[in-house]
Amino acid sequence: MSIIHYLASLLKSNFRNMKNIESRRQFLLKSAGILATTIAVAGLENKSYALTQPISQELLLLENTTFYLPLLPYEYGALEPHIDKLTMEIHHSKHHQSYVNNLNKALEGFDLSSIGGNSSLENLFKNMSKLPVSIRNNAGGHFNHSMFWTGMKANAGLTPLATLGEEINATFGSFETFKKLFTDAAMKRFGSGWTWLIRNAKGQLAICSTANQDNPLMVMEEMKENGKPILALDVWEHAYYLKNQNRRVEYINSWWNVVNWEAAESLFLASK
Repeated sequence: MSIIHYLASLLKSNFRNMKNIESRRQFLLKSAGILATTIAVAGLENKSYALTQPISQELLLLENTTFYLPLLPYEYGALEPHIDKLTMEIHHSKHHQSYVNNLNKALEGFDLSSIGGNSSLENLFKNMSKLPVSIRNNAGGHFNHSMFWTGMKANAGLTPLATLGEEINATFGSFETFKKLFTDAAMKRFGSGWTWLIRNAKGQLAICSTANQDNPLMVMEEMKENGKPILALDVWEHAYYLKNQNRRVEYINSWWNVVNWEAAESLFLASK
């Protein structure tokens, strides 16, 4: 028996044992909510996964599958007052969902045999120069946003953890200098795009910026520097316009308060 059928039978049994009409009415209202939530969660368990850990090889290596919108590891309002609830809800449930839907649609109409028949994000990024722009934009949008969500948390610390912090100091001179350089790169990104902290091909930390939904994992002529992402900052206007309007720097300064340094540390250690 599935969890849904079991819960339904249990609710039915409890209802029959209630003699008071008002108690039954209240019970039905509560039970409907419980059952609906259970159905939703059960459906998501079959189609998606909750992003409670930093982006791992799981998302990159999923092959020949339908992509789904990942669950956030926190509530939409958890990052307030730094990132507002409405922006998070629209950003995740509308914008990211659109990239997922459009990626699946684009893959349905493309012959994957030219890239070995492998539809994993890792393989798509490695063969990006061979793929149509629809796959490039939507595969990037799906990965970039998935990384963005796990790169933030409520009640975050304001400085990197030991290993990454030491490497940042060694590479950039100090954490404050790194923050300034990263913020400057985000501010100089014309139009829509992303700013990244990566470990580049030389094994060194580097700051780079990409347009639209491109990312440093994409192997193509337009990509100035490839590397493994450690931090990702979305600087599309839809990431901040409801709260900050055109004040991008205000949004960036707020974002520093919710950076998930535990996730960044894990990604840094895994990038070696």
